[in-house]
Amino acid sequence: MQQHDVSRVLVIAAHPDDIEFGAAGTVATWTRAGIDVAYCIVTDGSAGSNDPGVSSSHLAEIRRQEQIEAAACVGVSDVRFLDYQDGVLQPTIELRRDLTRLIRELRPQRVVISDPTTVLVSGDGFHYINHPDHRAAAEAALYAIFPSAESRPIFPELLAEGLEPHHVNEVWMTLTNQPDVFVDITDVHEIKLNALLCHRSQIDQQAARFVREADRRAGEQISVQYAEPFRVMTFYPEQPAESSMPS
Repeated sequence: MQQHDVSRVLVIAAHPDDIEFGAAGTVATWTRAGIDVAYCIVTDGSAGSNDPGVSSSHLAEIRRQEQIEAAACVGVSDVRFLDYQDGVLQPTIELRRDLTRLIRELRPQRVVISDPTTVLVSGDGFHYINHPDHRAAAEAALYAIFPSAESRPIFPELLAEGLEPHHVNEVWMTLTNQPDVFVDITDVHEIKLNALLCHRSQIDQQAARFVREADRRAGEQISVQYAEPFRVMTFYPEQPAESSMPS
């Protein structure tokens, strides 16, 4: 894997709490190392309850505050909310434009998303149908990274806003069936769990125990106590000449 100097990271997730499940420990290691990390939450989280007595707007505000609190646990203060409707997200051109805008504004060298190719997850007796919002947000984010963020002719309205193209060097994907990088989060694991438990409207101690066990199993892959798995892709350190770029 090519190595690049990284000073800025953008983490894009569909829902409040997605980051805390899969990447909060790694984020904590990055912020401890002095890397500036920003979060983008695509949906408003308003579909996170089946209680008929809970209004969607009230739940959305609760989840926004929970996410801000959880981010602070791991050293992240810049949290952006796009407020797309929870539960029915589509990888639209509008969403891709919004994410392209954010990438060009923040200019991260590394972007973290979920793996858009993951449909079914199975292992150790656990089975999960990946939420379609996860895949929609990830697909839009992936195509915002390339080609949209680095191509001048795409979304010229962003140029009018003063947002010049930007090339992302690395994409890190969570919730993947093809992990190839494991990050040791042993020293920050309790911080990760504290961040996860900030999502009080969604998370209880049973979920925390599940996450602890999943991180323990990931740690076994690199002989540490706890780890988080990622599928990582690295690209040219700088944008190549147009003649060498695939269309």
